[in-house]
Amino acid sequence: MKRVVLIATFIGLFAAAVQAAGVVAGTLTISAPWARATPKGASVGGGYMTITNNGTTSDSLVGGSTAIAKQVEVHQMKMENGVMKMRPVTGGLKIDPGQTVELEPSAYHLMFVGLKQQLRKGEHFKVTLEFAKAGKVDVDFTVQGLGATSAGDMGAMDHSGTPMK
Repeated sequence: MKRVVLIATFIGLFAAAVQAAGVVAGTLTISAPWARATPKGASVGGGYMTITNNGTTSDSLVGGSTAIAKQVEVHQMKMENGVMKMRPVTGGLKIDPGQTVELEPSAYHLMFVGLKQQLRKGEHFKVTLEFAKAGKVDVDFTVQGLGATSAGDMGAMDHSGTPMK
């Protein structure tokens, strides 16, 4: 039994180290990909990550695909005249040379539209991101709690298994 626990712990630590190191697509590095858990029956979910452009030319995140949703869109939330508005990003999210862009709650983020399943804390799913120049790259997203604010927010309150009234 101790051996099984030790092996599981090692695999978990290895996966965390790989995720922290990031996924490379051309001159881009994608790190800390995560999503929030969703309530049962939710039709949309949010995805977040950090993208760094290590190259000398700009690139853009234009979209993606995943088996867990019908569409993956790049969105932006921002305040306009005192009202929070969310809209798709037309033409993709530009990442200039040397720039790091944070996709996070209440800012730029991925929107998983037409969810085919509930996102539950602790689960993983693959998203194929598409960049204008770097092309397509597969990234593993980790689901954090319902109220998570970052990839390492393991202590966030999680009501994803609680029925909504």
